[in-house]
Amino acid sequence: MSIKLGICPIGWTNDDLPELGSENTFQQAISEMALAGFTGTEIGNKYPKEPAELKSYLEPRGLSIASAWFSAFVIADFEATKRDFIRHRDFLHAMGSKVIVVSEQTHSIQGQERSIYDEKPIFTEAEWEQLTRGLEELGELAQEKDMAIVYHHHMGTGVQTTEEIERLMENTDPAKVSLLFDSGHLVFSGEDPLYIFNKYADRIKHIHLKDIRQERMEDVRAQHKSFLTGVKEGVFTVPGDGMIDFKPIWEAIRSSGYAGWMMVEAEQDPAKANPFIYAKKARVYIKAVTGL
Repeated sequence: MSIKLGICPIGWTNDDLPELGSENTFQQAISEMALAGFTGTEIGNKYPKEPAELKSYLEPRGLSIASAWFSAFVIADFEATKRDFIRHRDFLHAMGSKVIVVSEQTHSIQGQERSIYDEKPIFTEAEWEQLTRGLEELGELAQEKDMAIVYHHHMGTGVQTTEEIERLMENTDPAKVSLLFDSGHLVFSGEDPLYIFNKYADRIKHIHLKDIRQERMEDVRAQHKSFLTGVKEGVFTVPGDGMIDFKPIWEAIRSSGYAGWMMVEAEQDPAKANPFIYAKKARVYIKAVTGL
């Protein structure tokens, strides 16, 4: 089975909240990823920006680059997004990645101190048209390098809910736009992750595994807190440490014939959740559930 396991650096150092894990170095993060039993990582802001230098750190540790986040502003400024995307694509291609994580950030409140449940943006009809056509063009650019874009549905953005994911999928060419499946964001939003996976299994080309602490999630909703406040207070955790039952999710993944990366991505405050200990906890749980 061609499934590979990786872990994202956001548990060690948080790009959106630089104060979380500012003391943790790039070398520490990748060494602990390897020690915990993972073979892949995504790219954080402390990673070297030159492919040869980055490879010189990763290869001795048996690590590969699975992908990296790209903040798209297809609706707000497509031409600037296109230029930035090409540079991002070329870097990931040089690192051997096959997928590019894309999330539309026009109107996003995920980085703002606004209620994540009450103030989520809603795209207009015209904005939906801009988004779907623009994503298809980015998909074509990815194909030039034999790569694919995987769209990351995300809390606090215009593509978060089941209805929004369905609209995106139904109005884009499957040959040009694929989907990233993120268990944590779906549950946080109140969606059914199994429904999404099963409906779009043939378009899912990248997976983020994160768990949810139910009491923290309920507090975020009840107290009208922001996404980043929720992160700091521990809404997310690694698989096996929260409310999500990953056994049926794994059965759906296995049955689908999925091939690609499954990435543990659980942004937490490393001062409260030691990233190495939680990485090992995730690896043990994944082994128990999947046998991988």
